[in-house]
Amino acid sequence: MPLTQPITHVQAPVTIRRAEATDRETIYQMICSLENMVLDRPGFNAAFERNVTSPNITYFLAEQDGQPVGMVSCHIQPLLHHAALVSEIQEMYVEPEYRSQKVGNALMKHVTAFAKGEGAIQMEVTSRATREQAHRFYQREGFEKSHVKLVRYFKNE
Repeated sequence: MPLTQPITHVQAPVTIRRAEATDRETIYQMICSLENMVLDRPGFNAAFERNVTSPNITYFLAEQDGQPVGMVSCHIQPLLHHAALVSEIQEMYVEPEYRSQKVGNALMKHVTAFAKGEGAIQMEVTSRATREQAHRFYQREGFEKSHVKLVRYFKNE
């Protein structure tokens, strides 16, 4: 008699697609969750409208069963100190209930292939110092700690 395990959860495949202007509300909600705050809506809308039409910035949405479950941004620009195109993830988010289910991995594979296809020589990501779980994720995905980021905030000047 063969041993069988009951199937408790069959995960639907994750699909990745390029985000469009019509995805603004979905991405707004995800970025608010990422930042753990309600972002200024007019400021977000202005940035999103500018970015979504930029040839140097692309957003991707991960969907499962037609529902958005994650997103990643890819900024590609020529940098003089590299004498080449460099890609950077500015935002990446996976809904909490979909974490540890390979959604982040699918987003990383997709955005990495996209950046390489555009001619980027590397990909960079910055993550807040307190996001240790995210740091471990990025290191598993092949990123190395190599830089220190310094920020000067203008709001108090």
